[in-house]
Amino acid sequence: MEERTYMCIDLKSFYASVECVQRGWDPMTTNLVVADLERTEKTICLAVSPAMKALGVPGRCRVFEIPKNIKYFAAPPRMQLYIDCSAEIYAIYLKYIAKEDIHVYSIDEVFMDVTEYLPMYRMTARELGKTIMKDILKSTGVTAACGIGTNLYLAKVALDITAKHVEDHIGELTEESYCQTLWNHKPLTDFWRIGRGLSQRLQNVGIYTMGDLAHADEDMLYRMFGVDAELMIDHARGRETTLMKDIKAYKSKTNSISSGQVLGCDADYETGKLLVKEMVDLLCLELVDKGLVTDSLTLYVGYNNRYDQKAANGTAAIPVTTSSARKITESAVQLYERITDRHTPIHRLNLTFNNVVDEIYQQYDLFTDPAELEKEHRLQQAMLDIKDKYGKNAILKGMNLEQGATTMERNRQIGGHKSGV
Repeated sequence: MEERTYMCIDLKSFYASVECVQRGWDPMTTNLVVADLERTEKTICLAVSPAMKALGVPGRCRVFEIPKNIKYFAAPPRMQLYIDCSAEIYAIYLKYIAKEDIHVYSIDEVFMDVTEYLPMYRMTARELGKTIMKDILKSTGVTAACGIGTNLYLAKVALDITAKHVEDHIGELTEESYCQTLWNHKPLTDFWRIGRGLSQRLQNVGIYTMGDLAHADEDMLYRMFGVDAELMIDHARGRETTLMKDIKAYKSKTNSISSGQVLGCDADYETGKLLVKEMVDLLCLELVDKGLVTDSLTLYVGYNNRYDQKAANGTAAIPVTTSSARKITESAVQLYERITDRHTPIHRLNLTFNNVVDEIYQQYDLFTDPAELEKEHRLQQAMLDIKDKYGKNAILKGMNLEQGATTMERNRQIGGHKSGV
């Protein structure tokens, strides 16, 4: 197989860096956190500046966990600003690399296959990485880090582990150098795809490093992890068979859309039911907007941790394959009433529409009037047109004005955080 060269570029402490730049401050020397202090002190910081990370403050800590002796500025989230900045930086990537060779991993991280570009630019991968990073810094004031590898996995590990310990924020790995330099690296959770739970399971059988994993009994690993063991064994030796073209060609066999919210104040049983109805309504508008329908939904109800009550969850079939808020709400409410404890305060809700397909697959049953569904569909489309032109809160339903409703506030947010507009 032809050896390829990949880069993984990450924007350091992206949200916090953007907020510092907006204020004319240097993110590398300014103590700043991005957090909504109007919420409780248990609020998670979306980001902390590189200067605070240098003081030992983790990037996703809660506000109350920041040491009291550290003085810092707090910036409320402005999600639209970060999206706009991310789009500006993506445009910089496109100056150097075609979109077919870029995979957007998150708002602040991308993978690039630069194999064909190095001879064209007459550059090494490190030189190209430096060029792109300098362009980002000059154009936006945001500092980037870069991992370079002979496969996608090594590029990611070079970014996450190696680049952090060098002055120019660029790390490089091959399969050989990976085994030489990182087989004894601890902790295992520094490696891509190894979380605390998986790390603990490995430690229980005497595996503490990638070197241990590479030399572990493969039959034991397959018994413990099933088919996932194959990927773990490959990664232990720095191997990865997935190519950029595989990512671009991938299509999921099943699709779903979901909505979730963590409540600022716990909700009682009836308020929880109202919130589920609101979530159904918003997801149904998303279905209509995208020309999709569904035949199944899953609901998760999480309770306040102070109460010894396990979270409730369940799945319900919808009698028809539809985007009708009326039909789907009936199924959602029935499921909510069946699985939800009436006496325990609700803290978290998550709703998923399963088996989402194109609306050409819409189906009816004997008890459904197609004309009524079509009338509702036209009404939903009219609501979308008004929202697109005048804003999401330009038209609302009566339930959105009831006590405890959250749609109006959620319409002002992006990803559960203030949009800043």
